[in-house]
Amino acid sequence: MIIQISLLQSIKLPKILKWVLVLSGVLGLIGIRGLEDKLFYDPFLRFFKTANPNEIFPDFVWGKLIVSYLFRFGLNTFFSLVIIHFLFQNKEWTKQAFILILLVFAIVFPIYLFCINDEFDFGYLFSFYVRRFVIQPLTLVLLIPIFYYRKKMIQD
Repeated sequence: MIIQISLLQSIKLPKILKWVLVLSGVLGLIGIRGLEDKLFYDPFLRFFKTANPNEIFPDFVWGKLIVSYLFRFGLNTFFSLVIIHFLFQNKEWTKQAFILILLVFAIVFPIYLFCINDEFDFGYLFSFYVRRFVIQPLTLVLLIPIFYYRKKMIQD
């Protein structure tokens, strides 16, 4: 059994299949962004799209908002890990990416919830950028260059 598992892990995917799977992860992230107003409960979408700090603070339901953000985080994480896994084909790096994505979210999400509770009095732009880390897969954008550099260092 152990021999079969290690044999499966050592099999490299054909390049075309690898890129199709990476592209499917990218398309998944694009789909999340494109359908965000239909998939998720987020009354702050319109609030931040106006880019007006004097916009009226929207009414919202805490529980529904938190569940929606967690759902979006889960989808973003899934597609981000698909991209990382098939781009680098390294199970350990995929695990590390998951831990780093989870760690960033665990730090940023409570800060964003505090900003909401404070009605963004803490700072409109600060809240705007913290929100980006909550709703967008920005950690992926940081991890890909790190893993490429790491791969290059290992090859040299």
